[in-house]
Amino acid sequence: MSEQETEPAMATAAAPQPGASARPEAEAEFEAEVPTPAPGKDRRALRAVLRWTAAVAVFAVVGAGTAYGITRMDRTDVPGLATASDGRWDYPELTRPPLPSGSPGPFADANPAGAHYADLRALLLPAPEGAQEDKALRGSDGWLATKDYLAEYAVKEERDELRQKLVDNGLRHIAARGWTTPDGTRTRIYLLQFGTANVVDNQFASDNVAYSTPVYQVRGSGEAVYDEGFPEKAAVSGVERTAYVESKPYGAEQVRQAYVAAGDVFAVVLQSRKGTAPAVPFQQTVVLQSQLLG
Repeated sequence: MSEQETEPAMATAAAPQPGASARPEAEAEFEAEVPTPAPGKDRRALRAVLRWTAAVAVFAVVGAGTAYGITRMDRTDVPGLATASDGRWDYPELTRPPLPSGSPGPFADANPAGAHYADLRALLLPAPEGAQEDKALRGSDGWLATKDYLAEYAVKEERDELRQKLVDNGLRHIAARGWTTPDGTRTRIYLLQFGTANVVDNQFASDNVAYSTPVYQVRGSGEAVYDEGFPEKAAVSGVERTAYVESKPYGAEQVRQAYVAAGDVFAVVLQSRKGTAPAVPFQQTVVLQSQLLG
């Protein structure tokens, strides 16, 4: 995490879409060979060529601005930027909340505890355009009761075990947000804050995350496996991420889940949809939430 906490985190407004080239300059991504009309051709052909060239230039400028809005990462480092119809959601422009005066960022050298001093509720990813927010996840004054978070898990014995681990590891509070998009995809994000990054990294995260499969079964999910399709280049500096996807055959819906450790915060991102839960909006959501915490 940078100490410059007031920098824009990222913007994901839909824009005319770039290609999948790894070249950092947007102009390079939109290069096109423009044919020269042969002598004697109708001047309308020349005007069409000029219009196409101008459109390419405009796309390049818009593409460059979008890339900067997504925390200046290389375009190929961010999932779901290949085409205009790749399923990305239109999130509002995101800005990290201001830090209290004199407080360092969670990954600053002056902050060995990895504490997030900004209001945790302000670090939640907002719902994308067109989504209907799940008001029940707002909790009381923006803080969610532990029992409501535990309701995400299917097995009573596992809920009881997880509840005790939350107590033992000194859970401070939970901020949550959820929404449903018009295509029926349901998203829930939980930010669990503990006393220090050491508790998250060396105790709670290790108790909840395994490489091959999640430790606790999420409600509505069958067997879940490590998500090999999540782009490694989409990693956020200082943030540890583990993602899983429900494998076939699954029931009425498919569930995707990600667990993110960022300083003193442990984030859980769940996404489900009847039939198949698409990968791109899930990856986009996890990366943007990670960037807000990182």
